[in-house]
Amino acid sequence: MYLEMKVSGIALDPFTNTPIVILKDLTGEKVLPIWIGFMEASAIAMELEKTPRARPLTHDLMKTLLETLKFSVARVEVTDLKNDTFYAEIRLKRGTEEHIVDSRPSDAIAIALRTGSPIFVRDEVLEKSKKLEIDEEKEKLTDLLEKIPTGDFGKYKM
Repeated sequence: MYLEMKVSGIALDPFTNTPIVILKDLTGEKVLPIWIGFMEASAIAMELEKTPRARPLTHDLMKTLLETLKFSVARVEVTDLKNDTFYAEIRLKRGTEEHIVDSRPSDAIAIALRTGSPIFVRDEVLEKSKKLEIDEEKEKLTDLLEKIPTGDFGKYKM
């Protein structure tokens, strides 16, 4: 089973200085933080903030390629969590033709934002993320992230 989620914002892990994309379910009750790279965080933040770009970034190029080839992004899915690594898929559609493309969650999310496609997370991923053996600092961070209202995330600065 999958749960639809939206990007709530980008935060910076105060303990590791690593960017985190925050996904929340549509009710705002379930939260999934995914630690990502700086470049991917920048690409997501630029789209969230609708920052104008003189030239297309990689995810903008991917969107243009898909449109040119007449594919639509039906949805992206965060499908698994293994060894502290999240996995995702981009589900493409063209007429009756369907393709599933393996992706890093950060890239899938960046493409979903650009194409207006829904983001889904597998229930098992949410459960696995709760069961991870995390140290006390990360537990504090998770508590902090769950308590932050959606509108209170600041703009991501590089």
